[in-house]
Amino acid sequence: MPALRDIVDQNVAEAAPELYEKLDRERVRCFSCGHCCPISEGQRGVCKVRFNRGGKLYVPWGYVGCVQCDPIEKKPFFHVAPGALAYSFGMLGCDLHCSYCQNWVTSQALRDPEAVSAPLRATPQMLVQEALRYGAKAVVSTYNEPLITSEWAVAVFQEARAAGLMTGFVSNGNGTEQVLEYLRPWVDLYKVDLKSFDDRHYHELGGRIGPILETIRRLHEMGIWVEIVTLLIPGFNDSAEELTRLAEFLAGISPYIPWHVTAFHQDYKMSDPRNTTPEDLLRAAEIGQKAGLRYIYAGNLPGQVGELENTRCHNCGKLLVERYGYLIRGYHLRPEGTCPGCGTAIPGRWQGQFDRQLAAVPFVPRPPKRIRAEV
Repeated sequence: MPALRDIVDQNVAEAAPELYEKLDRERVRCFSCGHCCPISEGQRGVCKVRFNRGGKLYVPWGYVGCVQCDPIEKKPFFHVAPGALAYSFGMLGCDLHCSYCQNWVTSQALRDPEAVSAPLRATPQMLVQEALRYGAKAVVSTYNEPLITSEWAVAVFQEARAAGLMTGFVSNGNGTEQVLEYLRPWVDLYKVDLKSFDDRHYHELGGRIGPILETIRRLHEMGIWVEIVTLLIPGFNDSAEELTRLAEFLAGISPYIPWHVTAFHQDYKMSDPRNTTPEDLLRAAEIGQKAGLRYIYAGNLPGQVGELENTRCHNCGKLLVERYGYLIRGYHLRPEGTCPGCGTAIPGRWQGQFDRQLAAVPFVPRPPKRIRAEV
């Protein structure tokens, strides 16, 4: 573990000036996530990767914790270029500590001694060149919490935009006004994990619900394309009352925000609840429909949730995109993103035409070289 921390601490850059302020006695305050940590000299924020050295805030730079090519449906973005490939990268660290995290090897790498993920050396140019080589249409920061590595993500996204690629965050949404304004010019797509609608549950995960709800509101106001995911965990966040309040909150922002209810399976440190069933997902979707949401999807159980993998026109009900898991089985939208049946504009970021799907399952591209600690 000390070796990994040495590696991380050697691959840093000073934080963007927009994302921290200097306080007295060489302390700083970080604005990359909703904790807004005041950090003393020689100390770290809650995320474990942003730290104060000599009265300056230093942040991760020059590496990735992992890279993977994913169908864009895996992120999941269902209203963005169906069938497209998303070149996905992550770093290390997270500002929450969810006991059911499915990316714990990277997100908890500096918090859990069993989570060890050796960093891979990278440059923004190299990542974008690889994305283009594999035919990706989007570059996405994911696998750890991207808000705490926003400076690196922006450097990658600047290269990606110049190459004509879309950019996206897969995030817990624990943002601040400062970090969202910093990201605003460079992020096209943003998936938020809305893990619960109960502040007590968020305290169990190491956060607060307030910043997450404000992030969702701000992202929609900014015109960034937003999709929401709720991992449905029996006995934790699946009560009818909680799901109703959550769905009504989203519908109050826009009834056209896609809401994905996905199936929990026992992982990492959470082995007590039973796994989510198709019936659980169907019940949550019905609650969302009653709340007024027009695009609800059920994930992680391909072929077991009826129509909830497909996209249908919210006006006439015509089938627009047919899916099985990440596989696109049918695409019927007009090039301008309208329904061929009634002409209604379908909210999203659609491509002019459907290109063949390069991959319906994730795959790992050729990895960069591992970084070794300098001694």
